[in-house]
Amino acid sequence: METSAILLAFGLTLIAGLSTGIGSLISLLAKKQNPAFLSVALGFSAGVMIYVSFVELLTQASSALTGYWGQKAGSWATVGAFFGGIALIAVIDKLVPDSYNPHELGHSERLGAKPEKANTLLNAKTDPAKLRRTGFLTALAITIHNFPEGIATFMAALTDPALGVAITVAIAIHNIPEGIAVAVPIYYASGSRKKALLYSFLSGLAEPFGALVGFLILLPLFTPAVFGISFAMVAGIMVFISLDELLPAAEEYGEHHLCIYGMVAGMAVMAVSLLVL
Repeated sequence: METSAILLAFGLTLIAGLSTGIGSLISLLAKKQNPAFLSVALGFSAGVMIYVSFVELLTQASSALTGYWGQKAGSWATVGAFFGGIALIAVIDKLVPDSYNPHELGHSERLGAKPEKANTLLNAKTDPAKLRRTGFLTALAITIHNFPEGIATFMAALTDPALGVAITVAIAIHNIPEGIAVAVPIYYASGSRKKALLYSFLSGLAEPFGALVGFLILLPLFTPAVFGISFAMVAGIMVFISLDELLPAAEEYGEHHLCIYGMVAGMAVMAVSLLVL
């Protein structure tokens, strides 16, 4: 495999991961935030990921696995890997305590807050040590979630650069509020914008680390079977992220229809881009 393709895949994964830093910058520097825009953006991201999972990733996975193992066995392998990806990310999600999970409903009260009001939402009387612990545990939770996303982005970009770009954009949008979730409690616990930005950026580095694991472990074994199973699992991971994290968060930030409009727009843009590219 060409070095340029591998470097591009790593670069896209790094961009997706470091977008957590964009979220922290928004929360710490912006004077005014627009929850409605964030709702549409998260819905858009979910639409991209759902459409590409069912139309592109599962199709390619099925083609590779049926060609390798035959129609019946390949079809069963595709379905098994898809739900295996869902099970994997669901277990990871379950291991994170609800109170520190940025994807649980209620957490977005802090994500959508203006910086000057965030200390009220976080309870100004709370012990700074507790706020700091909340920030650290949230960063850990996001790190755990970002690892399989890094593998997904890397494998997709390695196989189809255009598809990798689309997934990178979707994951980057979804990582922005995660950066806010890390930065706000750490900032109001320490009073240091630098610390808040640092921990937010570090939590995003789990994505390129996931890409590195994919490169070291999966790439040497990159047979049609590994390719098909990987793509089917990635599809499952992305569908779960969309349904469990993005759409509920999008609806909580804004009106129900804004979330749906964003999702449909994401699907439409992804459909057109796959036809054009």
